[in-house]
Amino acid sequence: MEVLKVSANSQPKSVAGAIAAVVRESGAVEIQAVGAGAVNQTVKSIAIARGYVSPNGIELICIPSFAKIEIDGEERTAIRFQLENR
Repeated sequence: MEVLKVSANSQPKSVAGAIAAVVRESGAVEIQAVGAGAVNQTVKSIAIARGYVSPNGIELICIPSFAKIEIDGEERTAIRFQLENR
């Protein structure tokens, strides 16, 4: 499954387009976000992406979870959003 990484500076419309493209192609995508700003941009992107794929008969569902990742040699907690068609 493809993993998209979102930062606090990511543009929600751009991320939504990437989500829509991957979901149309493979049926599912995983998004990782570290920090409140990144999570905020991710949630906005998911809402926009649902509008992009719904005309194609795709109903996106989101399954959030925590993940331990390493950034610059330091362990951090990320929020992982698994998106797939219902």
